[in-house]
Amino acid sequence: MSYFENKTEEEAKKQILSMVEEYCDTFHNKKKDFKPGDRIPYASRVYDHEEMVNLVDSSLEFWLTAGRYTDEFEKRFAEYLGVRFCSLVNSGSSANLCAFMALTSPLLGDKAIKKGDEVITVAAGFPTTVAPVIQFGAVPVFVDVTIPQYNIDVTKLEEAYSDKTKAVMVAHTLGNPFDLKAVKAFCDKHDIWLVEDNCDALGSRYMIDGELKFTGTIGDIGTSSFYPPHHMTMGEGGAVYTNNPQLNRLIRSMRDWGRDCICPSGKDNYCGHRFDKQYGELPLGYDHKYVYSHFGYNLKATDMQAAVGCAQIVKFPTFVEKRKDNFARLKEALLGLEDKIILPVAAENADPSWFGFLITCKEGVDRNEVVKRIEEKGVQTRMLFAGNLIKHPCFDEMRKTGEGYRVVGELTNTDRIMNDTFWVGVYPGMTDEKIDYMAKVIREAVTK
Repeated sequence: MSYFENKTEEEAKKQILSMVEEYCDTFHNKKKDFKPGDRIPYASRVYDHEEMVNLVDSSLEFWLTAGRYTDEFEKRFAEYLGVRFCSLVNSGSSANLCAFMALTSPLLGDKAIKKGDEVITVAAGFPTTVAPVIQFGAVPVFVDVTIPQYNIDVTKLEEAYSDKTKAVMVAHTLGNPFDLKAVKAFCDKHDIWLVEDNCDALGSRYMIDGELKFTGTIGDIGTSSFYPPHHMTMGEGGAVYTNNPQLNRLIRSMRDWGRDCICPSGKDNYCGHRFDKQYGELPLGYDHKYVYSHFGYNLKATDMQAAVGCAQIVKFPTFVEKRKDNFARLKEALLGLEDKIILPVAAENADPSWFGFLITCKEGVDRNEVVKRIEEKGVQTRMLFAGNLIKHPCFDEMRKTGEGYRVVGELTNTDRIMNDTFWVGVYPGMTDEKIDYMAKVIREAVTK
């Protein structure tokens, strides 16, 4: 006899999801007492049965690709940020790729980024902020960053500008917004694009024009990542968002194979003109679902990822507040060590949603030794990603030829970050006890 005999599909599903909820509450997120020396990761997932129930609910529908949960997440995420358009993608790196490639569309006319055009950015960050620029054949122009904000040095922008400059594409470092007022004014002055890599700063806000706005919404395009260590998660996943209808159309095209059609997944003839127009040199009436206006990709996420995101976005505001509290508690506990280390400072006009807590060792304090001592005590550390990206093997050939990128001035602080900086986590799953233990371990490590 079948377990579900005499039950409707909805009754069976309800019973399954009830059991999933009970399973999660029983076997996941079990609280255990913290003991000094227990591993404290720099980041971890924070979730409960709601994410797991949504995930299983989506799997039972077995739609697999983008569907109703994707639509719901895009709507909720856009509402949270206060933007008009949001496109879910499969990762934050894909979000950066999609955002940049949208700006290469010939439909943008003279403002389209072409091969050989320049994009101002920084080398102290994550490589996939820069990778799409290089892969397309544009030229990244690297400027230095500031310490202790760890963001782009806006005093170098005018020096970096040339008649080939088409965009600024830069990240908000570990939740700390860059000087959006100065960067936005620079981009407006020269009529160039601003892409905010917001993957490490979701929930951060910045005061501009008398209004406190979310980072990622002030430039032309913003991007987010939902990888497990980030501010919220759906396993893998990302988002691209904008208030510009034309850019939204281009983003969607790049995400969805480069197609010209805007029909949602699983729907035909949404526009009512599927078979009655002429495109390129195709015959009149060629099926619009298979007309391609760009050389695009398939960067869509699955509905199962979106289902997890729909549960996460409800909790997200509490995640932001906990990150802020953890950051403040850790910084307070490390005061008095300023002769040994540089503590992070929030950017002016900013309300950061901190991704991590950056520390730069001063002269006489060996970063590698400090990190070793901290790790030995169970506290996980991370470098500031690439440190100096142009020192990495991926730049070997370009360094040999001196072509493919440009550096403005000296990357003095970038190199210092590469040599002297590390960070620890402040994710919302950390307790006060763990924060206090981390502070004790860091204090001992830098004063030993």
